[in-house]
Amino acid sequence: MIAFCGNPLNRAGNQRSDAAWLATLRANQSAHVLPLLRLQPLLTGAEGADAAQLCFVDGTRASTLGDEDATEVFLGLDGETAYFARDVSSLADPAAAVSNLGHFREARAAATALPEAQVAILGQAKALLDWHQRHRFCARCGSPTLLADAGYRRVCPSCKAEHFPRTDPAVIMLVTAGERCLLACNKRFTGGHYSTLAGFVEPGESIEEAVQREVMEEVGVRVGHVRYFASQPWPFPSSLMIGCFAESVTRDIAIDGDEIVAARWFERETVRKLISGESKEIGLPRRDAIAFHLLKTWAEE
Repeated sequence: MIAFCGNPLNRAGNQRSDAAWLATLRANQSAHVLPLLRLQPLLTGAEGADAAQLCFVDGTRASTLGDEDATEVFLGLDGETAYFARDVSSLADPAAAVSNLGHFREARAAATALPEAQVAILGQAKALLDWHQRHRFCARCGSPTLLADAGYRRVCPSCKAEHFPRTDPAVIMLVTAGERCLLACNKRFTGGHYSTLAGFVEPGESIEEAVQREVMEEVGVRVGHVRYFASQPWPFPSSLMIGCFAESVTRDIAIDGDEIVAARWFERETVRKLISGESKEIGLPRRDAIAFHLLKTWAEE
């Protein structure tokens, strides 16, 4: 399964606007609340452990973590059990506050240690709380906004504007030419890493058009047929990665020199060896990223 997919919770979208219903859920002793400190989730076990679990605390304990008005969002239901996420960034001494519970860990690192279903829950929690941090003021009039609908809406009491959590669509594509694929090195990469190309979908643009434009802009290659592969929620901070395969029409590479500093074609057999670890010629995308799944799927065809 692709990381951050497969969320097991029922988001109860048709009920969560009912404040009384939500308050009853939150007051129930079985409620599970995930604390996040500066968007870092609370995990069980020792710091740095290769395997961990999200550390959910009961509602009463959670209410003592952070300010009284700390941002808290509803994540969903697992059967009769309600799940929430709470921003506890105001804690004066976080380590002391959770010393008998677990530890806070950066979200990217946490994602590699958690079970698949919990990775998806983490992605939802982080993306929602991050959005609330960034949208405390109305984009229309500048007034402070208020949380509504269990965290899935903010309203402006001044101009009555409504604001909803956003997800930015981005295309991520493996460009292929028969038995070869094109990988590139972004200026942000370290350690000789190469990956697929990617970019945000612009207003008034289809997925196919975004793929074709981004490939041309970044490496000067013209692509024709675009085939959808899969998508991945990517909460860093709030993207939906739309994975595609793109067949090249031209082969000559002309990197943009700004975002992309190197690009080259790789034989399918070379990619297979890189994935298996037989070759260390370059570094590949992290295995929880959809870029790796694109490569692995193509290499195994």
